[in-house]
Amino acid sequence: MSKVEEFEELRPLLFSIAYRILGSVTEAEDAVQETWLRFDVSPTRPTSAKAYLSTVVTRLSIDVLRSARVRREAYVGPWFPEPLLDDPYQDPERSVELADSVSMAALLLLERLSPLERAVFLMREVFAFEFDEVATAVGRSEAACRQLLVRARRHMEAGRPRFETDRQERQELATRFFDALSNGDVGGLQDLLAADVQLVGDGGGKTPQLARAVSGAAGVAKLLGAFIPWLLRVDVTLEPHEVNGQPGAVFRDREGKVLVVLALDVLDGRVQAIRSVTNPDKLGHLGPVGDVWAVDREVKQARRRLN
Repeated sequence: MSKVEEFEELRPLLFSIAYRILGSVTEAEDAVQETWLRFDVSPTRPTSAKAYLSTVVTRLSIDVLRSARVRREAYVGPWFPEPLLDDPYQDPERSVELADSVSMAALLLLERLSPLERAVFLMREVFAFEFDEVATAVGRSEAACRQLLVRARRHMEAGRPRFETDRQERQELATRFFDALSNGDVGGLQDLLAADVQLVGDGGGKTPQLARAVSGAAGVAKLLGAFIPWLLRVDVTLEPHEVNGQPGAVFRDREGKVLVVLALDVLDGRVQAIRSVTNPDKLGHLGPVGDVWAVDREVKQARRRLN
């Protein structure tokens, strides 16, 4: 097998590791590309390409995350990961861990960990690397990695998100939710929301966004039911889609450009959290990005004409 073939076979795994460490599609893709460049110029072939490439992409991702954390401290408003529509790495034996670890809620929880704790936790708990492989990847002893894992588990267990385990039930609820959303059915929406549901937006200060999180089923249902149908009136389309392994949707303008990505957390037959990403810097990997400000003005004009 050639180097190119070997690398391409492992690319989905490498991207999945990098994305979970970084929470950024674009930065993960850059880390994977840099990993290939280093593999390509290496004068020797490693005994295990998987171990070698996983080590390189992990170390690169840790370095990027350390610098990214400084930027995130100055971020305007809530920070969410770049939405991921399709996780390329599939492992039937670890499908549950993989799906849970890529959710918005899990990635936000991982933000509590140091870069090293995050890498060790993901490599061991999610991707099932042996401790000697984890130690090599992060450049620490096995004993140190075990301690890092203990601390990481403690942080994660304290706030570990839970999700609807029945995929069909989750999707059926999401279908009902988006139907009610499209029809402006406030009562129908409220019936599908948890009593303490939260609606939070990430616009990065670059798009119209909520001044603060909206909490409670009545308030969230009223806000969504009053606004979303107006978006549809100005030719915005709502495309249900799996987002970070959970139900969600992509909103596009009349030219097909991406405006918003919505991600839901579903548990116990209710929507527990709704997160929207409108920051254009986080949507470019999904295709051309639309002008949310222009659509917002169009909605306001449509409302004024009707009133």
